[in-house]
Amino acid sequence: MRYAVLTFGCRVNQADSFALERRLRAAGGRAAPAEAAELVVVNSCSVTATADQGTRQAIRRVARLNPAARIVATGCYATRDAAAVAALPGVVAVVRNEDKEALAERLLALARPDGRVGDGPTTAERFGSGDGACGAPLPPGAAGRTTYTLRVQTGCDEQCSYCIIPSTRGRGRSVPLAGVLDELDRAVEAGYRELALTGVHLGSYGRDLAPPTSLLDLLHALDRHPSTVLVRLSSLEPMDCTPAIVDLVTTSARFAPHFHLPLQHASDAMLRAMRRPYTLDHYRRVVSGIRTRMPHAAIGSDLIVGFPGETDDDFETTLAYLEDSPLTSLHVFPYSDRPGTDASRLGGKVHGSRVRERARAVREAGARLSGRFRRAQVGTLRPGLTLTSGSGAVALTDNYLKVRIAPGHPENARVTVRITGAGETVDGLVVTAAGPPSAALPTAARPRG
Repeated sequence: MRYAVLTFGCRVNQADSFALERRLRAAGGRAAPAEAAELVVVNSCSVTATADQGTRQAIRRVARLNPAARIVATGCYATRDAAAVAALPGVVAVVRNEDKEALAERLLALARPDGRVGDGPTTAERFGSGDGACGAPLPPGAAGRTTYTLRVQTGCDEQCSYCIIPSTRGRGRSVPLAGVLDELDRAVEAGYRELALTGVHLGSYGRDLAPPTSLLDLLHALDRHPSTVLVRLSSLEPMDCTPAIVDLVTTSARFAPHFHLPLQHASDAMLRAMRRPYTLDHYRRVVSGIRTRMPHAAIGSDLIVGFPGETDDDFETTLAYLEDSPLTSLHVFPYSDRPGTDASRLGGKVHGSRVRERARAVREAGARLSGRFRRAQVGTLRPGLTLTSGSGAVALTDNYLKVRIAPGHPENARVTVRITGAGETVDGLVVTAAGPPSAALPTAARPRG
């Protein structure tokens, strides 16, 4: 069966799609462009109205260009509004997030003569048990990924007033430590040299396990792994970025000097309305502490503009903080009502044109922060990993700079680069290089401490 997987949204969705491709290929499926695939899976996001629109546009495009395709929709938009997604052209099934663990098995039923998606078992209760790890991981580069996205948690128990994700992902659920380490072994054996540790609420890792554990315990276990794989932390809430975690990332070569800490707003009044459990002062101390200890670290953030009740003063507070902050990149989200959230029922909606103006101003501030960080790195030596080879060769440094390098280095090779330019893709010179890994790590060599 020829298949295509289209993924929208966060790293958790990316990890879900990667696992799905792994299972489909293990069963004999062949990846193909969506225009030529028999089966197209659309893994949707619903964090904003724009995300919903992206899913609808993608499905309509596939149906128009490939009328014979059987389209299966899953993810957060498919969970939030299954009826609307099911009504789109070409959609033969909608699979909610809680059924996603069994999605591959259900999709394989499409090869049957009746062409119907099977009613395979719901396996949400098997999350993290290892049942979903069918077949070896796809090798680096096989699905356009050189970094392995390792999902250790899903769901969220927080109640941010604007966020629909707790209702589409459910309560927080963690992969037991043994399952995480097994998956890490498989990734290393497949040849990965870097992984991104991800979850919907990564900082809550382990709270639901019996006995309870913590993200810090998980990071210490990863630090003891006998491989040399580099671990990059995905988005971490400010209240979960503890001094102990910063200390570990700062002192261990296992972890990339790269944090992503969503601020969402610099006005404490807006943070309270959003039900974010920290203040600007707390956030400022966290990121300033990281910058003091790791001057070379990348520190990204998320910001929402146009939240209901946001005044000019609130917005100016955000701009004022950004200008002097140690942040190095921003993701800017114009506020979008999500049906069913408390924020959607608030008064004081900000006019769309004003929201767009504010988003543009924050993006410009983000561009200045990114440029400042890139300029500060010129002349430094940074370890990196090649993402592409050939005439457009690019490496990704440990502190998250994409570096244009000379051709001649294979993909997934460790390099040390000297940063020589400060463009959006910075220029660099490879100083040292090591080829891709040639031997798998024996699983038995890993201690289970």
